[in-house]
Amino acid sequence: MAHKAGFVNIIGNPNVGKSTLMNALVGEKLSIITSKAQTTRHRIMGIVNGDDFQIVYTDTPGIVNPHYKLHESMMGFVHSALQDADLFLLVTEIGETFKNQEVLQRIIDSNVPVILAINKIDLSDQKTVSDRIAYWRNQIPRAVIIPTSATNKFNINAIFDHILEALPIHPPYFDKEELTDRSMRFFVSEIIREKLLLYYQKEIPYSCEVAVESYEEQDGIDRISAIIFAERESQKAILIGHQGKSIKKVGIEARKDIEDFTGKRCFLNLYIKVMKDWRNSDRALRQFGYETD
Repeated sequence: MAHKAGFVNIIGNPNVGKSTLMNALVGEKLSIITSKAQTTRHRIMGIVNGDDFQIVYTDTPGIVNPHYKLHESMMGFVHSALQDADLFLLVTEIGETFKNQEVLQRIIDSNVPVILAINKIDLSDQKTVSDRIAYWRNQIPRAVIIPTSATNKFNINAIFDHILEALPIHPPYFDKEELTDRSMRFFVSEIIREKLLLYYQKEIPYSCEVAVESYEEQDGIDRISAIIFAERESQKAILIGHQGKSIKKVGIEARKDIEDFTGKRCFLNLYIKVMKDWRNSDRALRQFGYETD
């Protein structure tokens, strides 16, 4: 049997469950999952291999109207995903329309196969779901429309089967043992950033970035030092909390998830530094792994 391989690029607005869907399809927690919007900032690949196929899923940042250079870089990841897709997996939810009509139109005008997942149907009713299926069938007539619940893993197998059917004949793009194109340092920083999104309110987590300063692997334990960058001194004080309780909680919860991810014990040191207006600094964004013009 001929080998199939291709890039399945996952695109949608913030907070529609793109990351949850990708993690369900990959079978690993690779992308941040929180109830807050704009959690994915990078383009993250998850690779699924079989004897005669390789699916390279890419989770892109949610579509936003840029307010910072950071947002412009995030949208750059989205536009690059529009160029190299073998299949688009559009993720939407009940009552939602795409915020960026240019992105949607480029997908409609392309010759690339489209699967449209209407996510979170467990929060709706049958009539509303049927109405949305009809709406999207009118918007993108050639799309395969699949109502789903990523959290409950409903119709995940149906999405997988359609993806496998649509993949082009091609040798593997990556080694068959690879799960992702990202390093362990990257996932450690994402785990820590997820805790910031979970435990702090309003603008605080969106004003922060995480960088792993050192990652030392030893027998039975990893020793990790990471820096949380805030934009203002007042944010640093909030991150630390009364008698350091807030940042201690972040460290404890992040360490648990890192240990689950690596399968090893972890010693985690967290530091907080202020880098003023980093979201609008080309130099800072490049330092954190974002692409800038």
